[in-house]
Amino acid sequence: MLSTPPIVNARNLIVDYYDLIPAAVARCGAAPGGTAGTPGFAPGFDLPVLTDEIREFFAAATATWRSLGEYQGHPVQFMDLTGNPGTHTTKTFASMLIVARAVEHIRRTGESICIFTPTSANKGIALRDAVGRALAVGLVKPDQLSVVVLAPASTRHKLRSDRLAGDPALRRLNPLLRFTGGAAEGVKALGRAFVDEYAAEAYDKYGLNLWYSLDLRNYLVADAARAAFEADASPTSSAAPRWHAHAVSSAYGLLGYNLGRDVLEATGRAEPADRPGFLLVQHLGTPDMVLNLRHDSFSRSHLPRYQRDQAGGGWTQREDPHFPEVTDEPDEILDPTFYTHEPVTSPAMNDLVRRFGGDGIVVSRRECVRRYPMLRDWFADGTRPLPADPAQLREWSIVMALTGVLNAIDRGIVPAGHEIVLHGSGCYTGADYVTAEPDAEVSTVDGIAAAVLGCR
Repeated sequence: MLSTPPIVNARNLIVDYYDLIPAAVARCGAAPGGTAGTPGFAPGFDLPVLTDEIREFFAAATATWRSLGEYQGHPVQFMDLTGNPGTHTTKTFASMLIVARAVEHIRRTGESICIFTPTSANKGIALRDAVGRALAVGLVKPDQLSVVVLAPASTRHKLRSDRLAGDPALRRLNPLLRFTGGAAEGVKALGRAFVDEYAAEAYDKYGLNLWYSLDLRNYLVADAARAAFEADASPTSSAAPRWHAHAVSSAYGLLGYNLGRDVLEATGRAEPADRPGFLLVQHLGTPDMVLNLRHDSFSRSHLPRYQRDQAGGGWTQREDPHFPEVTDEPDEILDPTFYTHEPVTSPAMNDLVRRFGGDGIVVSRRECVRRYPMLRDWFADGTRPLPADPAQLREWSIVMALTGVLNAIDRGIVPAGHEIVLHGSGCYTGADYVTAEPDAEVSTVDGIAAAVLGCR
């Protein structure tokens, strides 16, 4: 039985927890990267003073917390991290902190920064939004701060027109690049190679620091605020045993949440005894974290054996409740945002699950669609109800995560008496934005250089 009690809390996860950020930085050992003009360049973690204009810049970093109801005796709460209309994903928070750090460095040194990010889509969308907001507020000038996004062709439908795309001068300085050189995950290696090869030239010729921003700590520090938000909105000390559920590719969000718990426990604001467990939700295209959690291996040989369903179509299995019982394809890509194979974060996440409890589950599109009418009812009273037709979805994170929760409860994976906190990390439809066309298609380091430095 589902219900939607109107219990809502709202916070700005950056402004309201600004004092938590330095503690999180210290706790995870974050430090400035290499010096100006080197491939390892990264600004320090110092943030600007909270002036009115900085508060205006951070204004979109909002989150809400509400009770969704109860399913099969398990209370479910929802931490909605999708409030920024420019992104509709949790990547807003880390992107704003990345840009704020860049602003502080630019103000202090006078040096220009070009943030370079490979992305499946959402990180790039959020960084472009954050840079656009910084320019709109007047924190920096267009020639001082820019961003280059390198995304695979498979996620072209996710990339949106924005402030940077709407102005010819800003578009020239902030190119959106489409990778055409092979598997989607190749954007990471190609982006790294570009910065390695061209960092010195960009600085020497154009006074431009290239910042390869794909560093786990850049995201951990921002996501630490989730733990502080939980402590204010629904503290674990007054709750039943709890699991946090999250649709994951590399589980940055949950690792960041745990960094926040480390800080809270070290300062006496939370107790180690009631730290929650974790439910990792993935899809069959990249089930690597669930495979590694359960088998200490990324090998797909550990997937259950799927059989053709001649009557109902698709493929079915009943060997392992942690994997879809029915799917259109055994290697189905439900959402190309989740594209990471063999994530380096798996050992850390495995350790947390073994210490604090939890499990993993993989879902299929068919399972999501079967649950969809129930999910629509669940979110009907929220600020962003789900669309009538699931085919309108362009980001499946929340639907994936909640389907995984309901499947895990039905299959006995979630222990009796446990409640669930659902991390709402992303949800948007084609009606939320106008799709952006790339400024260039690239497959080589030199191709990127022509697009990025050729306009300087």
